[in-house]
Amino acid sequence: MDSDDRLVGRLLSRREALVLLGGAGVAFAAACSGKDSASPTQTIRAGVTPSATSTQAAAAAAPSCVVRPELTEGPYFVDEKLERSDIRSDPSDGSVKPGTLLAIAFNVSTVGTGECVPLAGASVDVWHCDALGVYSDAQDPSFATKGQKFLRGYQLTDSSGAAKFTTIYPGWYQGRAVHVHFKIRTPRSGGGIYEFTSQLFFDDALSDRVFAQPPYAQKGQRTTLNSNDGIFRNGGDQLLLAVTPAGADDGYAGAFDIGLQIA
Repeated sequence: MDSDDRLVGRLLSRREALVLLGGAGVAFAAACSGKDSASPTQTIRAGVTPSATSTQAAAAAAPSCVVRPELTEGPYFVDEKLERSDIRSDPSDGSVKPGTLLAIAFNVSTVGTGECVPLAGASVDVWHCDALGVYSDAQDPSFATKGQKFLRGYQLTDSSGAAKFTTIYPGWYQGRAVHVHFKIRTPRSGGGIYEFTSQLFFDDALSDRVFAQPPYAQKGQRTTLNSNDGIFRNGGDQLLLAVTPAGADDGYAGAFDIGLQIA
């Protein structure tokens, strides 16, 4: 069972959000990808409620990123240093993990006083289980996959702070809701490496639709929804990946905006 069971990051406080926005009491919203700023997973409210006119004017100039909760990495992270965008295959034999196609685009920014700047050159690692709940390169009571490297990889963010991955919709295993792990690392200006680790979650209804199809269906009924996953209750509503159908038989695609406070 994945043991990542506590919240180790935090959201901006009201005071910090006010400083970031230059003292304006406005919504601090993730607008990089044009998502609805009314979503609770994309907006932090700060300060007193201003007039509708001042809110609209200030929101137009608000930083286009949002701070997210950090979660522990769990027992299955392996620093493979495997740079690739399509993580479905196992480099050892070229086999490709079956499952519903999933495209994930990370939009990474740094949060500073009064501004939000795309973060270029950051390393974004992604890893998750296959359709039957198995991780690669791990030893577990229910599987042994040492030496395999399917569904793992990293990308460097480009000049716009973007890192894109092609993978499959993750399966499930006992005690956990459906999730994808990610880790972002970048050099600090004063030396050393800044590291942020967390998880993406998915709408339960969507997971039910995906898991009714092969190869997921052979695992049977999943046991843990978002609402009874202890990790999700520690901030998962801020880490839901909103996805849309990518076309007929082409799976799903989603973008995730994240702002980092790099000390």
